[in-house]
Amino acid sequence: MTSSTDSLDLDAASSALDVRLAARRGALTGHTSGLAAAFVQGNLAILPASLADDFRRYCELNPKACPLLGVSEPGDPRLTALGADLDLRSDVPRYRVWRDGELVDQPTDVGRWWRDDLVAFVIGCSFSFEHALLAEGIPLRHVAQGRNVAMYRTNLETQPAGVFRGPTVVSMRPLNAADAIRAIQITSRLPQVHGAPLHLGDPARIGILDIDRPDYGDPIDIRDGELPVFWACGVTPQAAIATARPPFCITHAPGCMLVTDLLNRDLLNRDLIAA
Repeated sequence: MTSSTDSLDLDAASSALDVRLAARRGALTGHTSGLAAAFVQGNLAILPASLADDFRRYCELNPKACPLLGVSEPGDPRLTALGADLDLRSDVPRYRVWRDGELVDQPTDVGRWWRDDLVAFVIGCSFSFEHALLAEGIPLRHVAQGRNVAMYRTNLETQPAGVFRGPTVVSMRPLNAADAIRAIQITSRLPQVHGAPLHLGDPARIGILDIDRPDYGDPIDIRDGELPVFWACGVTPQAAIATARPPFCITHAPGCMLVTDLLNRDLLNRDLIAA
């Protein structure tokens, strides 16, 4: 599900609050790649408190795919450490609601689904390190084309915790060799938004049999002289949730992120925001 932002007057120069308010009023319902370049974006997973300890442990065991930025108090839709005016129920462009592992709704607001026992986890997103790459002159085709990044399930298994387990999901960006080396150097300094790539080159080596058919997001062409470069992706916990089949949970729709007030420039050496 994608939507143009052209008529919304949203772009890389927008503030995080501008993006959240557009999502809150239902004007922005598609991906947030390329928006609010200065601000940290996050994946969202919302689970019953009874599963929160296992899920937090799962994130801690798999920090490249699930780097925690913040954790809410049970039932609290606010996470003020990530934004003074931030509502977890409405400020993501599109959500996914799950029951027993089955997708039951894809709303733009989850107020009617909210419960007093829900704990929200905000997980670092590669859209934040993309801004660091663009600032260094590394071109990203999906951003230039206004498309969502291509994402794939791999044969790289995550470390299990309680009921949570499953494959690592990766995002892919095609780069020439020189830019790939620079991208590795840049992203290795940003562990809170997935850090350095997990793999580059032959996708079959990590279980991707058809690079032209991503499991999530949009297909992106790989041109002559380019390498596919794969980073761990924050959709990984959604794969773990699908495996665990909890009785209830809420996630973001792929590419539809929570844009926080944290600044990308402050990511280095940043600890978990809210415990």
